[in-house]
Parts: sequence; structure tokens; C-alpha cells
Amino acid sequence: MTTITIKINERTKAGKALKNLIEFFSREHKGIEIVSDTKSEYNPEFVEKIKEAENDIKNGKTTRLDSENIWENIL
Repeated sequence: MTTITIKINERTKAGKALKNLIEFFSREHKGIEIVSDTKSEYNPEFVEKIKEAENDIKNGKTTRLDSENIWENIL
């Protein structure tokens, strides 16, 4: 099995046509599967950092900042 990541601009005729074709084949044929249909405009590295921070919070790894000196604590 091969996984291919494609970035499609849905505002263009070619982009719309390609997306419709992929969706058609994924519905009609069992050999094609859409793994992710994301429309995220965010940088993947940024998204990964946010997910890591969420995991840290879930695991109790948090840091408290003094509100009086918040900018000194951040920098």
C-alpha cells in the first residue's frame, strides 16, 4: 500500500475536479481511502507544538507564571 499526501487548491477548476475524482473513487472502490481531509491553514509544526502542550497539561506538566512579571518569565 502506498500513501500519498496531496495539497489541493479547491478554488481552482483542476483542484475541484481532482478532489471530486478522489472522493468518487473512495466511495465506489475499496482500493482508495481518504485518510485525512483537513482544511487547516496552520503550520504543521505549530499544530504539533500545541498538541504536545495539551499532552503536558493532561500529564500534569504545567508551569505557573507570576502575573506581575509575565513578560520576564516568558522571555
